[in-house]
Amino acid sequence: MDEKFVINIGRQLGSGGREIGKKLSTELNIAFFDKELINIASQESGLQKEFFEKADEKASRGISGLLGLRFPFINDGPISSNNYLSNDSLFKIQSDVIRNLSEKKSCLFVGRCADYILRDNSRCVNIFISAPLEDRIKRICKTTKITPEKAEEIIVKTDRERASYYNYYSYKVWGAASTYHLCIDSSILGTDETVSFIKLFIKKKLEL
Repeated sequence: MDEKFVINIGRQLGSGGREIGKKLSTELNIAFFDKELINIASQESGLQKEFFEKADEKASRGISGLLGLRFPFINDGPISSNNYLSNDSLFKIQSDVIRNLSEKKSCLFVGRCADYILRDNSRCVNIFISAPLEDRIKRICKTTKITPEKAEEIIVKTDRERASYYNYYSYKVWGAASTYHLCIDSSILGTDETVSFIKLFIKKKLEL
């Protein structure tokens, strides 16, 4: 049996999802990928990473300044001359990166529809991390030194973009319990205990 496995984490901004994912990857001794995927996709495609940064977890639309630039999907051959380098094209490139990484080693991916991209992988555990808005505002204010009003504005905007991105590409509902194997409120147990709880869940599900 293939011993490789994948953990996919969806998260509300300010819920501590990235920190939990990072600690979880360390506990499980597996590779961690979040923003790192942008650099890898840039290197493998030969495109500037700014293209991927602009499209990062945002639903399909053309990228300003790129009209007329055409780029084929990896492994799909040439695309029509009517297609331009859009968020869809960049999503396809990043999807190939995620699949290739998961085939080589055990990984933990944060966001970027990795759970949908790897939907045919039976060795995946898909998790969504949330927290009450008040707690998320406090976390953002603590880490960025901005006002609560500004933090709430950023949270609402970012969550809206993540939901739009996920729903568009996965045809599922971002944050809905039926979409994931486990949904957990990180404010109840705190970061470290949430990591321990998720780790136990993963071990039981995958029979590690």
